[in-house]
Amino acid sequence: MEMIDAKRVHELLDYEGLFAALEAAHKGGMPKQSDRLIYQEPNPQGQPDIFIILPAWEPQEGILAKLVTSFPNNKTRHNLPTVNSIYVFINADTGVAEAVIDGEAVIFRKTSSDSAFGSKLLSREDAENFLMIGAGGLAPYLVKAHLAARPNLKRVMLWNRTTANAEALAKTLAAEGIEAQVVSDLDKAVSEADIISSATMANEPHLKGKLLKPGAHVDLVGSFTPEMREADDDVLKRASIFVDHRQTTTRSGEFLGPYERGIITPDDVRGDLFELCQGKVKGRQSADEITMMKNGGGSHIDYYVAKYLMDRHHGRPFSTRCSS
Repeated sequence: MEMIDAKRVHELLDYEGLFAALEAAHKGGMPKQSDRLIYQEPNPQGQPDIFIILPAWEPQEGILAKLVTSFPNNKTRHNLPTVNSIYVFINADTGVAEAVIDGEAVIFRKTSSDSAFGSKLLSREDAENFLMIGAGGLAPYLVKAHLAARPNLKRVMLWNRTTANAEALAKTLAAEGIEAQVVSDLDKAVSEADIISSATMANEPHLKGKLLKPGAHVDLVGSFTPEMREADDDVLKRASIFVDHRQTTTRSGEFLGPYERGIITPDDVRGDLFELCQGKVKGRQSADEITMMKNGGGSHIDYYVAKYLMDRHHGRPFSTRCSS
């Protein structure tokens, strides 16, 4: 069994290659998979500690087991990352584990490429202003992925509730040759942005739909539990709503409350990445249309990315026989 470390993961999971792999995979179908399991331990100091198990299985091809934890107080209590994870890729013919993979690195690449692939399908090609809301460990990867998807972007704005963290993110990006501007007025930045990516642990919406400019695209990454929410009702009312996969976004607080209150219904979700890639639904239909994609993740995307990684690691062309 091999150990594939973070350095190797980042070398192998290039964004252009990931976009191509995700498009090819979504033209097929889902791997066989079990529902994700989520365990939460209440934390009196804020967000609960979370343990998530996500499996995926494509017979005669591969089995993936993803184990991930989210402990929000790690940074202040232990100076450790909030999210920690490992991936185990198993030979589907023998049941023998082939590799243990650094999970944090895969999550950063997988999540950011999922979001940016959605932008590549939905945002305007001439988009110039990008706003990153949130400055956690995922943020620099989201910035780089969106820049890869839309090379015409000229301005990168950063906003975070704690300004010092946004300033640290700007320094991280500068070290990689990306100039980014820290902004203090979120509402003003929202009104100027052509593409907005939000990756926070917020329980209350901070993104106001009434401020979105015509033609904007919104990428929502946080709100992965029923209690979490990043965008207000006006975003849902004004935007053409897309998701990465219809099933994996049903647990998000981004939709549950609005569904219960009749703000939107499941029928208002125009399509997901499978339907977009297979030509079953149309994406953006006008320059002024506002689009939104909720990144819900899911073990199928973990599988596609892990399979792409394993193929590249062994010098093989990417392929998957996933089918509905």
